[in-house]
Amino acid sequence: MLTLFGCGALLLRGAGCTINDLLDRDIDIKVERTKSRPVASGVLTPFQGLCFLGFQLLLGLGILLQLNNYSRILGASSLLLVFSYPLMKRFTFWPQAYLGLTFNWGALLGWAAIKGSLEPSAVLPLYLSGVCWTLVYDTIYAHQDKEDDLKVGVKSTALRFGNFTKKWISGFGVACISSLALSGYNADIGLPYYAFLAAASGQLAWQILTVDLSSRADCNRKFVSNKWFGALIFSGILLGRLVP
Repeated sequence: MLTLFGCGALLLRGAGCTINDLLDRDIDIKVERTKSRPVASGVLTPFQGLCFLGFQLLLGLGILLQLNNYSRILGASSLLLVFSYPLMKRFTFWPQAYLGLTFNWGALLGWAAIKGSLEPSAVLPLYLSGVCWTLVYDTIYAHQDKEDDLKVGVKSTALRFGNFTKKWISGFGVACISSLALSGYNADIGLPYYAFLAAASGQLAWQILTVDLSSRADCNRKFVSNKWFGALIFSGILLGRLVP
């Protein structure tokens, strides 16, 4: 099941990126960081991009059909979020929040696939923690493009928060860790989970406190460092289940 969901997560994120590249190709060509993307740069045609998207969705369907009926319906319902996310930056300063709702749908789906239903006391705080985490790392990521975003007229939390970004993402960081703690408590996870959660808290605090939001290179470094935050939480969940 872990392998199945790992592949599913890659396909969901890949499909989201493909849709984003297709819909944003006219914007991407005007932004320094994104102008070399395959569709924007002309390496792939929009039709080729659509064919690749169809291939990704077909593989995703194959994975979804391995799950129970409840999970199939829940998984299929995420497609509305996946397809609409790329449009959000045109209408709201909170596309990062919408991304959080989209990319963390797997928290709901994973629980449903194992349990056959959702247990709100455990799974909703887990989902909320993922949304808040996304708001932290993707706001940092968005600071790379803030000058270009202003020029082309798209929106982001980086532009919305401005000079108050660190205060905002600190709040989301606290909400993320608190929600993870609540989810672990309600799911009756063992003590090792909380040790790893404490380490992950330190990693997240380090990101927020030290990131230079005026440096594209440092924003990218901090964004990439979230792999360690995710690895710590995953390890904590795993050991918390193995060791009471």
